[in-house]
Amino acid sequence: MDTGSTGFMLLACSLVMLMTPGLAFFYGGLATKRNILGIMIQSFASLGWTTVLWVIFGYSMCFSGGAGGIIGNFDKAFLYGVGMDSMYTNGKIPEFVFIAYQMMFAIITPALITGAFANRVNFKAYMIFLTFWQILVYYPFVHMIWGGGLLAEWGVIDFAGGIVVHATAGFAALASVFYVGARVEKNNTPNSIPLVAIGSGLLWFGWYGFNAGSEVAVDHITSLAFINTDIAASFATVTWVIIEWFHQKKPKFIGLLTGSIAGLATITPCAGFIPVWASPLVGIAAGGVCYLAVQFKNKWKWDDALDVWGVHGVGGFLGCILLGVFASKAINPGGADGLWFGSSNFFMKETIAVVLASAYAFIFTYIMLILINLITPVRVTKDSEIIGLDFSQHGEKAYDEGAL
Repeated sequence: MDTGSTGFMLLACSLVMLMTPGLAFFYGGLATKRNILGIMIQSFASLGWTTVLWVIFGYSMCFSGGAGGIIGNFDKAFLYGVGMDSMYTNGKIPEFVFIAYQMMFAIITPALITGAFANRVNFKAYMIFLTFWQILVYYPFVHMIWGGGLLAEWGVIDFAGGIVVHATAGFAALASVFYVGARVEKNNTPNSIPLVAIGSGLLWFGWYGFNAGSEVAVDHITSLAFINTDIAASFATVTWVIIEWFHQKKPKFIGLLTGSIAGLATITPCAGFIPVWASPLVGIAAGGVCYLAVQFKNKWKWDDALDVWGVHGVGGFLGCILLGVFASKAINPGGADGLWFGSSNFFMKETIAVVLASAYAFIFTYIMLILINLITPVRVTKDSEIIGLDFSQHGEKAYDEGAL
């Protein structure tokens, strides 16, 4: 066992875990005053329930059996056969550490979707959605790309989740918007921008574990992923602010924070595969393209309340395309050469893979919501929505307005 790599991976696992509460704060601050707890509980619920699913069969379905296939098997259900001496395949860290690290990815991915249907969805329906979306969307793509499955054998790579996390979650979010419909109350004024800033800071901080930790060791690729993550996020932040300042005549703090998340999502698939000089280009593209995606969404009146599709879906999609452009085997021998380095073949593979993943996530999510609605109403009643989900669904209030 490499104690340095093991210690770092435990830290990275903790950082990724912190991203889910960070996401709750980010979404909670953006939500309207009567729906703060309704959106935050959806993230925290994933912390508990996803862990249960992961231990029972999730890890096994993602990382055991099924070489070259679409999904794994149940050989490691209930962590069967994983002992104190079990090691991850690189021989540097205990398998328990890898199980915990990947579990944190499984926790946050479906939680990303919740920002799209804020203020509108029945909590019971959400829990059903949380369960089956992981089993039938997230687990297959983890296995196919990170578990030695079909796409991995075809040559598709994804350093930390451009396809597996952001594209699938983002396009699932768009499908949920189309199915659930627009909010009754069109007011989308954030209740607390400082809370959004706290959440954004926690996400940025945790993203170092998300991306750098995806090397699953401590080496030069780890440091490359770390610096690429920060550079791309920073350039995206500045790009978003400049564009928004030009159009709206004032620099917006919410825009700055949103731009940072767009940059982080876009660099995710690229972080350990591209040279440092390419990360500013990824950041600039992220800030510009994701900003335009949000404006496109607004123009067509798609009620993606917290811009999940425009930031995560488009960001993850764009990141995979740019990975197909800037990847270099000279930088990471475990990667590939992209279009910039003379390989149109790899570029086409990445493009096809992210298109198929996005389409599958969109179509399956829409169908799944139809089926869930046969069991329990997906959308809350108009009266419940007007009252707010905090009180109508949970019987609580975020702030005691009567307190001195």
